[in-house]
Amino acid sequence: MANHASSLSPLELAQYIDYAILNPDFTEAEILEYAKKGIAYQVKSLCINPLYLKLLAPLVQGTMVELCPVIDFPFGASSTASRIAQLQEVIRYEAVKEIDIVIHIGMLKDKKTREIVEDLKAVTKAAHNAKRQLKVILETDALSEEEMLLGAKCIVEAGADFVKTSTGYLTGTELSGATPEKIALLLKAVGDQIKIKASGGVRSRERFLTLLDLGVARCGVGHKSLERLFIV
Repeated sequence: MANHASSLSPLELAQYIDYAILNPDFTEAEILEYAKKGIAYQVKSLCINPLYLKLLAPLVQGTMVELCPVIDFPFGASSTASRIAQLQEVIRYEAVKEIDIVIHIGMLKDKKTREIVEDLKAVTKAAHNAKRQLKVILETDALSEEEMLLGAKCIVEAGADFVKTSTGYLTGTELSGATPEKIALLLKAVGDQIKIKASGGVRSRERFLTLLDLGVARCGVGHKSLERLFIV
């Protein structure tokens, strides 16, 4: 694939960024500070915990920036009914165009593909009925290559809009995040059936541009890394 991301303008690059403001210890003042930074860069969306939708909805009104709440996060261990209830709550906000959710990680490791697909189909249907897109997080650092590809297959079968690599909150194991190798593997597996969001380890302009050139549709970026992506 020809390298072209480096030729994009800062505004064009910003439209590939979901800016994560998710730390559980953030105060409201910190959330507002980082949200204003994301809006200044005109990122595609602010990825936030649902509690802060009311706080940030007025802030993004009249801007290009959307709100992307992350539900059943970071474990993906709630019932389908609970996951849909969380989705129904966040779609009350007009600024919400996309929602991120975590796959049932333990079920995936148990290869309970039927249960996973049924759950994700129900959540995806609820999102699509509300004209919202759904991104499903795999947590690739917790998975073998076989499990990662099986999870991606389940997400495609469920009709979701994106497969995403990581939550950024996995502990107890070595973290590599969205490496070019993992992204290339996912792209080969899913082709053009679904979009890919690279999240985890996107901390430099070089990695960001490399992932865009591979063909990802979005990158999740933490609050410490945003400025680095724009420094030439």
